[in-house]
Amino acid sequence: MSSSTDEKVRYSDKDLAYFKEIVKTKIAEATEQYELIKSAYMNDADNGTDDTAPQFKAFDEGSAVMSKEANSALAIRQEKFIRDLKNALIRIENKSYGVCRVTGKLIAKARLELVPHATLSIEAKNMQD
Repeated sequence: MSSSTDEKVRYSDKDLAYFKEIVKTKIAEATEQYELIKSAYMNDADNGTDDTAPQFKAFDEGSAVMSKEANSALAIRQEKFIRDLKNALIRIENKSYGVCRVTGKLIAKARLELVPHATLSIEAKNMQD
């Protein structure tokens, strides 16, 4: 049985297993979304503007470029999110998950359920803002 001081330093193995499932689920969802974004980005299919008036064709092509840029930005964000989640899995394995990297205190369980890749407690996050 661990002492109460040990409990303050890290989450229990049971809690870590719980968070591991949340993180794994988020990784699966994020990877699926990433693949969708990537396929949308890679899709160069012509939407049939060949028979469209020139001014509309130019608008459509401009829209496609903006869409590609937006998809590229989304893909980059999604890649970072997946990387952050994978880093959270490593912290779970190291049993350092859920410990604020600034204060050294436990991050609230509710926060980790919403933001499973969080490395800062709300207290530390507010200090940054």
